[in-house]
Amino acid sequence: MASPGFFQRQAHARRNTLLLVSLFLVAVVLITLAVCLVGYLVTSGEGARPSLLSWFGSVHGVVTAGTVSGLILLVSLFRWLDLSRGGARVATMVGARAIDPSTRDGDERRFRNVVEEMAIASGVPVPQLYVMDHETGINAFVAGYSPGEAVMVVTHGALTQLSRDELQGVVGHEFSHILNGDMRINVRLIAILAGILMIGQIGSHLMHSASFRSSSRSNERAAIGIFGLALLVIGYVGVFFGRLIQAAVSRQREMLADASAVQFTRNPEGIASALFKIGYKGSFLETTSHASDMNHMCFGESARMKLTSLLASHPPIDERINAIEAGMLARLKSRHRDTRPSASLDPTAQSGAATEGTAALAGFQPVTPRTGQRNLSAIATASVAAPVEPLSNQVGTVTTGGEQFAEALLKQLPATFRELLYTRSGAVQLCYALLIHARDETDRSKHLAALPTHPLFGAQPDLQDKLIPTLNTLGAVVRFPALELAMPALRRLDPQERQELIQAVNLLVRQDGRVTLFEFALVSFLQRHLANDAERLVKTRFRSYRPVENHLRTLFGLLARAGTADANEANRVYREAMAGFVSVNEDETPESKVSIRDLASALTHLNGLSPLLKPAIIDACGHCVTFDGEVKAMEYDMLRLVADQLDCPMPPIQI
Repeated sequence: MASPGFFQRQAHARRNTLLLVSLFLVAVVLITLAVCLVGYLVTSGEGARPSLLSWFGSVHGVVTAGTVSGLILLVSLFRWLDLSRGGARVATMVGARAIDPSTRDGDERRFRNVVEEMAIASGVPVPQLYVMDHETGINAFVAGYSPGEAVMVVTHGALTQLSRDELQGVVGHEFSHILNGDMRINVRLIAILAGILMIGQIGSHLMHSASFRSSSRSNERAAIGIFGLALLVIGYVGVFFGRLIQAAVSRQREMLADASAVQFTRNPEGIASALFKIGYKGSFLETTSHASDMNHMCFGESARMKLTSLLASHPPIDERINAIEAGMLARLKSRHRDTRPSASLDPTAQSGAATEGTAALAGFQPVTPRTGQRNLSAIATASVAAPVEPLSNQVGTVTTGGEQFAEALLKQLPATFRELLYTRSGAVQLCYALLIHARDETDRSKHLAALPTHPLFGAQPDLQDKLIPTLNTLGAVVRFPALELAMPALRRLDPQERQELIQAVNLLVRQDGRVTLFEFALVSFLQRHLANDAERLVKTRFRSYRPVENHLRTLFGLLARAGTADANEANRVYREAMAGFVSVNEDETPESKVSIRDLASALTHLNGLSPLLKPAIIDACGHCVTFDGEVKAMEYDMLRLVADQLDCPMPPIQI
C-alpha cells in the first residue's frame, strides 16, 4: 500500500483548518458572553436590576450580543477573504519587497540560488521571493495555499548575517512547511486572530477616547472608560487564548521542520548555527504592526511577549538545537567563545559534505535528443541499485539524489542561459524555445513568424539563439526545471500579459496541426500557475473514486498506450492500473483516442479528489510508465503533468 506521507499531511492540514474554525466559534461565543456580562453590569446599574437571563432576552442584550459576535465574524471574514489572494498578499501586508529575479545584489542572488536548488530537488515551482528590507533580525516565513503558489519571505538580517550553509538550513526549514501543508493553516490562523484581537482594540480606543472626551458629565466619561477597560481586559483574554492556539498549532510543526531541514540539506550544522545566531542576535520583527499575527509562521519568534514559556509559538532555541543533534549546542558555544567573531561564525564542517556531493555528480550525463528515452535513474542522479518503491512515496520529499541532481543541473546551465530565465523577455522566449528547439531551423523560423509583432511577446531570434543550444544539449531533462526557474519572472507579468503569453504559446502549438503531450503539459503548466485564480485553494469535491471513474479510464488509457506500441501489452497495463479502483472486465480496453480536451477535463476533476485518494492515482500512473523498467521523455513529461495538475510536488524520479 502506498505510504500516505505528503498526502496525509495535506489532508491533516485541511482538517486542522476545520478545527481552527471550531475553536474560533467557541472563542466568539465566550467573548460575546463576557461582553454581554459587562453590558449587563453597566446598563442595569440603576434601579431594580433584572436577572441576567432576562437581560439577555431584552433589547440591550440582543443588540449587544449581535453587535459583538457580528463584528468579530465580519472582521475575521474580511481578513479571510483578503488573504484568499494568496501568499503575495501576506508578503505585502508585512511590507516585504519582491526580489527581482534578475537582481544583481549578491546576497539576494545567493538566496535565489539556494531556493532554486531546493525547488528543483523537490519538484516545486520556484517560489516568489521577498525581503523585508528594514528588518535586522534573522527570520523567514512562507505563505500560500498550495506548494506551487508559495512565496518565501526573509528579513534583511537573514540575508546579510547568515552564511550560505545557514541560509540553506533556513530555506530547507521553510520548504518543509511548504511540503507539509503548514502554510494554509498558518494563513487561516491570521484571519481567525484578527477578529479575536478586535475587541481589545475597541476597548483601547474607548479608553483613549474617554480620556480626551470634553463632556460636562463626568459620569459619562467614567462609564465609557470603565466599559473600554472591560473590553480591553476581555480582548487580552482573547489574545491569551489566541496565543495558546498559535503555540499548539506551531510548536510541534517547528520541530518537525527543523528535522526536515537536516534531511533536505544533509548538514545539521547549517540550521543549528542559524538558530544559534538567532539566540544572540534576535529574530523579532520591529517595523511591522503584524509581527504578533505572524509569530506562528516565522522561523523564529517574531514578537516579544510575556509568559514566553507558555505562549511562545516556537520551542526554546536551546531545545531546538539539541533536538537537531546531541551536543551541537555545546560545540557552537565553544566555537563562539574561542577566537571567532560573531560576524564570521561560519561552520567549516560543511565543506567536506559539499566536496563529497560534487564528486558524486561526476557521472551525470544529460539527456540528448538522439536518445529518445532514458532510464529513470539517469533522469535523477540516484544509484541504479536504489530500491523500487511506490511513486507516491517520493511526492513532497527532498532526497539526496534529488539535491545532487539540482546542484549538477544548475552547474551545467550556461550563465547566459540562466540569466535570461530571470528576465521577463527571456522567460517568455523560453516558453517558445521549449516548443520549437527540436525542430530544424526552417521550421523554427516558420513557427516564430506566426507570432504577432510585439516588443515582449513577439519572436526575438537573438534570445532564441542563446536558449535553443542549451535545450538541445541537455534535452528533456532540463525542460521542466528551466520552466520552473523562469516562473518568478513569468509571475511578474500582469494579468493581461499572462493571457497574451498563453495565447501566443497556444498559437505556436497549433502550427503543425497536432498537439504532443509535452506541448499540452507546457500549456497546462502555464494555465495552472499563471491564471488569475492560481493562488486560490482548490476545494475537495470528491471523497470517493466513483464520480471520477471515467476520468481515471481516460488518464490510465492514455498512459498505457503511450508506454508501448504493443496493443496487447497496453491493454494489460491499463487493466492492472484500473483494477485498483474499479472492477475491470477481462476484455476491457482503453479508448483508442483521447482528445486534449478530455485529458484536461480528467485532470481537473481528479484534482478535486480528497488528498488521501491521490497517492493511488500517482502510483497507478507510475505503474503504467515504469512497467518496462525505463521511461521515455514523453512518459516523464506526462508524469510531471499529472503531478503538477494534482498539486503533488514531484521531485526528480528515482528507482
